[in-house]
Amino acid sequence: MKALTLGPAGTYSHRAAQAVADDVSFAESMTDVIEAVASGEYERGVVPVENSTDGSVNESLDAFAEYDVAIVRELITPIRHALLAQGPEFSTVASHAQALAQCRNYLEKNYPNAALEAVASTARGTERAREDSSVAGIGHSGNAAGHGPASSQTASDDAGDLQVLAENIQDKSSNATRFVALAPASERSEAGSKTSFIVYPNVDYPGLLLELLEPFADRDINLTRVESRPSGERLGDYVFHIDVSAGLYEERTQDALADIESIAEDGWVRQLGSYDSETVLDYSRI
Repeated sequence: MKALTLGPAGTYSHRAAQAVADDVSFAESMTDVIEAVASGEYERGVVPVENSTDGSVNESLDAFAEYDVAIVRELITPIRHALLAQGPEFSTVASHAQALAQCRNYLEKNYPNAALEAVASTARGTERAREDSSVAGIGHSGNAAGHGPASSQTASDDAGDLQVLAENIQDKSSNATRFVALAPASERSEAGSKTSFIVYPNVDYPGLLLELLEPFADRDINLTRVESRPSGERLGDYVFHIDVSAGLYEERTQDALADIESIAEDGWVRQLGSYDSETVLDYSRI
């Protein structure tokens, strides 16, 4: 099975994708991953959707509203950031924006004068550090070895290994990211302990959100996440992303969904499917 995820090699997305497929390819953005799965170009895609410290990954959520895909697995991955550089002297720290945010307190305390540079992924940050001695990267400590499988082949031939200057620099020891494995919409399942769906009511009136939540409360269904994102249609118009601890196979979920579809009859409801969750701890494969 072939999977697509955020590249280059060595990202946390890559590590999560290794739990889904042995053959992993890389894209430049989460939107590219979701689009490629929706079109059937790839059998599976893996994207982050939420971090325990920095919150939701909005690019993934917005792409779910644009492209029709199925969520078939949830992967919870503990995040352990390390500071990687050619030496202890540097003036810039480069990494993904969320990684920089997850290490904000550490950087402010230890490197208050360092410039922060947001790049496409943690692996891109370590590439920058490998190419430029004035740059440090934030990523998994396994990315330090210049000759290892997590290293990008775009690095210069004379670039050497990086030093692990500090480990576990994330501000929260409980820092973890929720990834989801995606499949084409035709593989959507009703079996699983969790369900995700998107609601676009295409209306706005006092009490609308309460009406959208009551069908779940009335049936004793626990909501694990409710997120609103701009619809892009007009100012003040929103799409709601909802996760619940119940499967689509359950009658109570089907009844709640019927109520939601009635409320959103002028808009639409997209079922992303039901799935189970697992925690991925083994990074040894890459």
